[in-house]
Formats: sequence, structure tokens, C-alpha cells
Amino acid sequence: MNELKKLFPFSFGLSDIVKLIISIIIYIVIGVVGGLLIGLLHHIAVLGIIMIILGTLLDLYTLIGIILAILSFLKIIK
Repeated sequence: MNELKKLFPFSFGLSDIVKLIISIIIYIVIGVVGGLLIGLLHHIAVLGIIMIILGTLLDLYTLIGIILAILSFLKIIK
């Protein structure tokens, strides 16, 4: 669990609904900004495949972060 807390710092320690919403917004902003950067660099031929892989990993990171934040808020995980 300590490894997850290091990888997803915004997902744990959420005590009220405002912190949960802020955490989810942070993950959405990370996904949008990362997606825009990856979209800009995707058109370079050499970086295209690498950017597709990074985009998929970024989407997975944000999805897992949001799920962990909700589970932490509901006290399913600690």
C-alpha cells in the first residue's frame, strides 16, 4: 500500500467530499494537459508510437488514481 501512496499521492487521506472532488479534478487536469502535450508530439513520425504508448499509460494512471480516490474516500482501502 505504501507503493500506491507514492505513485498516487492525491488519492489517499481524503476526509471530506471537497477533497475528493479536488483530487478528481487534479487527475482530470493531469489527463487533459498530458493528452494535449502527447497530441502535439504525436505528429512527429519517430515519436508517434511512443506517444501512443505514453497516452495509454497516462489514461490508465488517471483512471486508477480516480478509482483509488473514491475507494479511499469510502474507506474501502486505507
